[in-house]
Amino acid sequence: MNIIVAVDSNWAIGLNNRLLVSIPADMKLFRETTSGKVVVMGRKTLESFPNGLPLKNRTNIVLTRDPEYQVKGAVMVHSLEELFEELKQYDTEDVYCIGGDSIYHLLLPYCDVAHVTKIDHAYEADSFFLNLDEDPEWEITADSDEHTYFDLEYQFLQYERRK
Repeated sequence: MNIIVAVDSNWAIGLNNRLLVSIPADMKLFRETTSGKVVVMGRKTLESFPNGLPLKNRTNIVLTRDPEYQVKGAVMVHSLEELFEELKQYDTEDVYCIGGDSIYHLLLPYCDVAHVTKIDHAYEADSFFLNLDEDPEWEITADSDEHTYFDLEYQFLQYERRK
């Protein structure tokens, strides 16, 4: 399973259920990487999308504790066991965890690849991702040149779990 996330210099990912910043090249990479694939998210992440609707051209799986929660076009699961049962029908390389922070923390132990957009700026934030640079289980296996969006510098990194 994969994770895809954009983090700031403190590994922050959001504030008030919103992304810290919207960088067009990052959004494009997200679309291209996850299109035609399976995305796993929490309820709040789904509700942060335009009109609270699932992402187009993807299988949307929402992990929620609320047994009554339903959204047309999304598959609802209510436990890790139920999630893993649902994911059996897909190639694990085609599954992307897309947040939020509680879902990232819950699923990181089951992921082998993390696609990280690292933004060289510190934002005010209330949700964070695990700092993979400080985790000996993870190493950078690919990186892009540094990019600039207005005055923001950022880089696309791929981390892989050490074997």
